[in-house]
Amino acid sequence: MITWNVDPELFRIGPVAVRYYSLMFILGFFIGERYCRRYLIKEKGFTSDQVSSLLNYMIAGCVIGARLGHCLFYEPGYYLSNPLEILYVWKGGLASHGGFLGVIISIYLFRKRVKDVPFLWLLDLVAAPSLMTGGFIRLGNLFNSEILGHPSSLPWAFKFVRADNIPRHPAQLYEALGFFAISGVVYFLYSKFHKKWQAGRFLGLIFIGGFTWRFIVELFKENQVAFEQGMLLNMGQLLSIPMILAGIILVLYKPVKN
Repeated sequence: MITWNVDPELFRIGPVAVRYYSLMFILGFFIGERYCRRYLIKEKGFTSDQVSSLLNYMIAGCVIGARLGHCLFYEPGYYLSNPLEILYVWKGGLASHGGFLGVIISIYLFRKRVKDVPFLWLLDLVAAPSLMTGGFIRLGNLFNSEILGHPSSLPWAFKFVRADNIPRHPAQLYEALGFFAISGVVYFLYSKFHKKWQAGRFLGLIFIGGFTWRFIVELFKENQVAFEQGMLLNMGQLLSIPMILAGIILVLYKPVKN
């Protein structure tokens, strides 16, 4: 058993606290931007400013989408009654499914306003980095001692001292490691086949792999909100199903040749 009692704050300067969660979030986007930059500049003629602009669009889309996803999928009654609190991001409450959708919308807006490049080509490029960033965010949840797993007696169970001192599955770690592995495979496939495979296939693989893994890991998690009690599938699993189906369509779809 592992006793986990990490302070979520890495350090503090006066009233400003730097948290592991924020660091993981930034690290994921930074590594993803470094990876995408060379393809964007070399193959599509992006300038450095346009790459930075794309990153800004994606960060904004991720945060807004994840926040709205949490408010509408998990606590709609409360937030529709208290709409101003939707803006209180610092209080917590982000949903990864909403974050992915937010990134897709942000990329659509980017290519309309900044640089017109094939939509699916751009989604394919950012698909693996986005899932990798999701893995880093789950590590941030681990440092926050949140999104807890079910009680467990396994030797690698974590006792979250800052939560309830009960040995539990480290579900955050399960999810992060799976996301890293899946994104790593798709990174490799992209480097080998992105000029050969049809557009959308890499995004489809990320949807299938990432959200199937999310569906599985939900089996080891405590429910996030009260209304999930007694449900056959929790909200995380229900939201994963359409993403998996969309991934299958993207992978199998073959455009009709005239």
